[in-house]
Amino acid sequence: MGKGDLKSKRGKISRGTFGASRPKKEANRRSHQEKLGINKK
Repeated sequence: MGKGDLKSKRGKISRGTFGASRPKKEANRRSHQEKLGINKK
C-alpha cells in the first residue's frame, strides 16, 4: 500500500482522483448535483 496503489487513500491523493477510499466532500457533491439538475430523494 503506497502511492502506486490504486485502491488506497494515499494512491488516490497522489493521482488526484476520488473513489470509495477517498470520497469527495458532501457539500461539493450536493452543489454539483444541483447544477446538473439531479434530484435524489
